[in-house]
Amino acid sequence: MCKHILNAQVSIRAPCCKLWFDCAECHAETQSHELAKTNEMVFVCKKCKKAFRKDMSNYEESDEFCPHCDNHYVIEAKTPQAVVGVEAEDARIDSRMIKDERIKQTQRSAFELTPDEEAELLGV
Repeated sequence: MCKHILNAQVSIRAPCCKLWFDCAECHAETQSHELAKTNEMVFVCKKCKKAFRKDMSNYEESDEFCPHCDNHYVIEAKTPQAVVGVEAEDARIDSRMIKDERIKQTQRSAFELTPDEEAELLGV
């Protein structure tokens, strides 16, 4: 999984070391050599998991799709953005401990009711 491009649709085989990478930055981080340039690229589609070759010297708009499953793999890359957040328990999992402190909770006993409130509760 690439940490540079969140929506990478293909993996690329580096022509220099014959290893698979999601992007050129991943290759630069893990290898001590520079990525070699070539006219023929080998890709693996992440949707159908099949490999295919593309001639980069004669690249057209129709070459932006996987030949096996028609997955459009040339899309605008989404890079991760830094976000400041607060770590806490997930309220969707366990909401038993959540209490709204703004609303004053009062509990009254049945013995503390006024005669009018008793009549209203009893329907008299």
